[in-house]
Amino acid sequence: MNNRKRVGLYLIEKHEIRHSIELARMAEENGFDCVWQGEEYPPFRNTRDSLIPLGAIAAVTKSIKLGTGVLHTWTRNVMTLANTFATLDELSNGRGMLGIGILWQPMAAMVGIDRRHTLKAMREHVTALRDLFDLKTVNVDGEFVKLHNVRLLKKPISIPVYIGATGFKMMELAGEIADGVLMNYLVSPEYNKQALESLSKGALKARRKLEDLDRPQLVACSMDEDADKALDAARRVVTEYLFLEPHIMKASGIKPDVLEEIHKILGGWPAKPDKLQRALELVDDDLVKMICAAGKAEDCKQKLREYVATGTTCPVICPIGGRVEDMIRTFSEGY
Repeated sequence: MNNRKRVGLYLIEKHEIRHSIELARMAEENGFDCVWQGEEYPPFRNTRDSLIPLGAIAAVTKSIKLGTGVLHTWTRNVMTLANTFATLDELSNGRGMLGIGILWQPMAAMVGIDRRHTLKAMREHVTALRDLFDLKTVNVDGEFVKLHNVRLLKKPISIPVYIGATGFKMMELAGEIADGVLMNYLVSPEYNKQALESLSKGALKARRKLEDLDRPQLVACSMDEDADKALDAARRVVTEYLFLEPHIMKASGIKPDVLEEIHKILGGWPAKPDKLQRALELVDDDLVKMICAAGKAEDCKQKLREYVATGTTCPVICPIGGRVEDMIRTFSEGY
C-alpha cells in the first residue's frame, strides 16, 4: 500500500456472497491491504463458510490478501486443511492467510463439539500446519492431531497462520507459535494493552519480539453523517453480543451486572422485540463508543487511531451499521 496506513475489510453474513465479492474488489481498488471472511454458524447467524467466498474473491482480484476470520480447529482434518490452503495459495498467487480459532460456548456444545483442552488443541493444529507448509514429513500422534508420514508435494508461496484469540492465554500461545494474531472486535483499546503483554510473553518463549508478529484487529464500525443513527445501529449489535458472546465483553471489563441483567431480560435467543428493546436501554453511548468505531466519519477514524496506538498493525473494518461502500471510500483516504 506504499505509504498508506494498512486497513482491511471483514466480510460478514449480512452481505450476500456476490455482493461481498464486489466489496472485496472495491476494497482492492481503494488500496485496502486485506479482506477477511467471517465463518458463521446457526442458529445465531446465517450459515456462512469462510473458504468458498475467498476462492471466488481470489479469482477476481490480484493483490489484496485473503484471510479466514476465523475457521475453527474441531471439524476439519489438518491434512485436508493444509491441502485446501495450498490450493488457495496457488489460486491467489500466495495471498491466503489461515486464520484459525477454537469456537466458543455455547456454540460448540450446540453443534456437538467437545471443546476441551483448547490450548493443547490449538498448539497441535498450528504446529502441524506450519510443518506441512514447510514441506516437512509429519508424524504426530497427539490428542487432537494424528498424522503419519504425510507431507505436501509442493511448497506454498506463502500461508501465514493467524490465531484468532481473545483470552490472554491464547494470546500468549499465538505469540509463541503463530505468524500473527487476529485480534477480536468489540473489545476496548485498553484491552489491547494487556493482550500485547501476553503476546510479548509468548514471543519471548520463541526468542522473538512483538514486532515479529502481525496484529490485524477486527473493528466494529457503524458510520453515518447522523452520529445518533450510527450509535443506535451499533447499540443493537453490542447488546446482541453481550448476550451471545459474553467472553468478548468480559475481556474488555464490561461490568458483570450489566451482562447478567441483559441475560436475565433476553432469556434466550432469538430475543423477542420487546425484550430486546428493554435490553438496549442498558447499553449507553459511552459503552458503545468504548468498543466500537461509531458515529460520523471522523469519529470512526479517531477510533481506528486508538486501536493502532494500542497495538494493532492493521484495523479490519467490520461493518455493523451504515453503507460498506462509504466506509471503503472513507478509509481509503487514511485515518
